[in-house]
Amino acid sequence: MVHLHSILRWAVVLIGLLAVIRALKGVTGKTPFTAADSKAGLFFSIICDIQLLVGLLLYFVFSPKAQAAMSNMGAAMKDATLRFYAVEHATLAIVAIALVHIGKSKVKKAATDAQKHKLALIFYGIALLLIFVLTPWPFRAALGGSWF
Repeated sequence: MVHLHSILRWAVVLIGLLAVIRALKGVTGKTPFTAADSKAGLFFSIICDIQLLVGLLLYFVFSPKAQAAMSNMGAAMKDATLRFYAVEHATLAIVAIALVHIGKSKVKKAATDAQKHKLALIFYGIALLLIFVLTPWPFRAALGGSWF
């Protein structure tokens, strides 16, 4: 299950980048908001939801790190790695996914193509930035992250 969650992050990052790049091109190029732009946001929200579901299963059922943290939350707060997985990673993930969904809703309701691109860029961009921060990348050795 941990491996699946780790692999899915790549889909989240790639689809998120696609949605942000399409929004950036729309803002800078003043192009119409197309069905492809809408689908990029839709796929970003779907893959984030799948990742959240897998993450919640890990958090509450399968993760030894989460289980260790929940067994003694006071001690977990003193351990940077356990605190990251028990609090920081989970909280930022929920905030990022909420931003994707809020952004998708605001984009759908926006009156003009320019507003749609701008809102997509803001909400998807901030969500993707949070995703980069919350991910235990391999260069964050203390967190035990890996590429896959």
